[in-house]
Amino acid sequence: MKDNALISLLSWIVGIIVSLAVGSGMINGVLAIPGIPAIITVVAGWVVVVGAIISLILAIFNK
Repeated sequence: MKDNALISLLSWIVGIIVSLAVGSGMINGVLAIPGIPAIITVVAGWVVVVGAIISLILAIFNK
């Protein structure tokens, strides 16, 4: 049972790190989506970053 909890925690942490990395790349223009205007990519990047931060805050307060 503890192994599942540890794997779940590690998976969640990796997900947060990847979300922040992808969101930052979209905001900075490093990651672009062909056929979609840059402003939409930047806004989507901010949505990803803010969502990851909110998830982190909610997880801290939930414990």
